[in-house]
Amino acid sequence: MATVHHWTGLEAKALRGALRLSVRAFAQQLGLAVATVSKWESKLADTAPRPDTQAILDTALSRADAAVHLRFETILSEMTSTGPSAGQPRVTASGPRAWEYESWADDLDRVVVALSRQNFTFADSLLNRWLTRFQASELDEKGLYLFARSTALLGDLKRDQGTVLGPLSARRSYADARAIFTQLGIPRRVAQLDLSLAVVTEMSGKLELAARHYETLAVDDRLSRRDRARARLWVGTSLSKDGQHDYATRVMQAATRDFEDLTEPDDWSVAHQKLALARRGAGDLTEALHFIEIARSSGTTESPMQRVRLDTAHGHILLSDPATRDDGHLVLDQAARQAAQYGLVHQLRSIEGIRAMSEGPTGPRQR
Repeated sequence: MATVHHWTGLEAKALRGALRLSVRAFAQQLGLAVATVSKWESKLADTAPRPDTQAILDTALSRADAAVHLRFETILSEMTSTGPSAGQPRVTASGPRAWEYESWADDLDRVVVALSRQNFTFADSLLNRWLTRFQASELDEKGLYLFARSTALLGDLKRDQGTVLGPLSARRSYADARAIFTQLGIPRRVAQLDLSLAVVTEMSGKLELAARHYETLAVDDRLSRRDRARARLWVGTSLSKDGQHDYATRVMQAATRDFEDLTEPDDWSVAHQKLALARRGAGDLTEALHFIEIARSSGTTESPMQRVRLDTAHGHILLSDPATRDDGHLVLDQAARQAAQYGLVHQLRSIEGIRAMSEGPTGPRQR
């Protein structure tokens, strides 16, 4: 919700517009003279209400619903960034106001939730609302921090959608965010972006290079213990994809112990999912099924992405045994439908790759 620390005629006019009231109706609602509201509208930022009237405006804004708050923010942003109609003075602003910072931070919290649910359209609209509103050059340190966070989250969005390379990709967003955090001197955020860039490297198929990056980050003190454990787990993921299944298993088991010590059930579940795929690659289907059942029963998150990943891993394991091949195809079909529903392009590619491998020399399955 928007908060105004100091009202001027500019903010008062934006509130009237957001409430969709005439000057007279707005004055009546506030208990003020029409001439007072008219003065605000004519002088805008060059006049400020008295302290008691500031409190009245605070109350009117706080009682407004979310739709009014959104209109208020939009109207005020437009008024401070573009000139009004002909014959009126242009209102300028140097960067965002305090209430915009608060709204921006709130929107980023909403983006995190939206991404966890794979609501990409909503997340993208929230991020672009801010990334297109300001230029980095006009922001102070707080604004730059929010701009960098927004850019990093845009990278997460692109990564989850499977857009990892190119000018509008996860790699580009992560690199841009990393440059700003480096400028701000925030090493923890820089290291987190290094970890995200290593994930992009792995998704691009450069497994050996990704494994080397993960190994370095697994002992990087700039990262939290949880992030270092994730880096260690992803070393194992890269090794397993590269065919080094037994070594990958040992590395992943070390990461799994870390997640257990840290009491991170979702990471612990993901680690067992990765272990299951490593054991499948090694030909140990009994252990693979054991680990995937642990993964399916232990996680607490219900994100569509993780459900698709679990089903994809489960289907991959079932396809590896002729006795459960039909069940494997059914599980993969379910994963593909959900991946398509949420626009998880990278997961769809993985599923198609697994299907292609399962067909092998015996030809496609019968439908």
